[in-house]
Amino acid sequence: MLLASQMHADFGWMILIGLCAAIPGMIIAGPLWGNFISRYVELHIPDDVTEPHLGEGKMPSFGFSPALILLPLVLVGLKTIAARFVPVGSTAYEWFEFIGHPFTAIPVACPVAIYGLAVRQGMAKDRVMEICGHALQPAGIILLVIGAGGVFKQVLVDSGVGPALGEALTGMGLPIAITCFVLAAAVRIIQGSATVACLTAVGPVMPVIEQLNYSGAQMAALSICIAGGSIVVSHVNDAGFWLFGKFTGASEAQTLKTWTMMETILGTTGAIVGMIAFQLLS
Repeated sequence: MLLASQMHADFGWMILIGLCAAIPGMIIAGPLWGNFISRYVELHIPDDVTEPHLGEGKMPSFGFSPALILLPLVLVGLKTIAARFVPVGSTAYEWFEFIGHPFTAIPVACPVAIYGLAVRQGMAKDRVMEICGHALQPAGIILLVIGAGGVFKQVLVDSGVGPALGEALTGMGLPIAITCFVLAAAVRIIQGSATVACLTAVGPVMPVIEQLNYSGAQMAALSICIAGGSIVVSHVNDAGFWLFGKFTGASEAQTLKTWTMMETILGTTGAIVGMIAFQLLS
């Protein structure tokens, strides 16, 4: 959402292109790469990782589970549909803009999830509050990373490095979609955080993009290119690298062969789909 906001991208188009990018990425980076690398790297599930045993009465219905995932996507999709078929400035258009905004769609989905997954299953209110509290704890680190990335991006903008780098990259003859991917990937490799890579990549390319007057759909495709570049080559300066290694018991070398390659394949595949979408929307 933050990347879409910074890029002024249409969030509905971003979801659609993201889904198209996720499917081939999931297939290639998941079963295909997993089947190949499993011949050379052998990992065993740690003994302390156990699956909770839940009775039939504790499980949500099959229909509720996908409905919960689709609810915010449908709300956001309504905004995109309204932009095409509802007169701009009308009351209906304003309502669709409100309910389709990500900051509205997600808060609407959260109470539905709490009711369907907890209250409806007979979970005590104290337990519900405890789970919600634990879920909010990582938000502090996320906000810190977002803030740091925003500060770094603003330093680049105010110092003039952003426009200069953007001009240098475009002067190399690289298409703007490839430039977005390469810049995000470079920042990702240097400092490790995907969030910071996204925010940092926006600064240098925005002065160039703003002059070309791209549509919201094209900006969404470029955002997918940036997102793809921001997750490639996850290595020792990325927290996810160590989380995967510790939870699976993999060594650093094994994590590089599995996790790092999987992330790189996933990001590169997604970026390629974003580049194709950008060309089709141009």
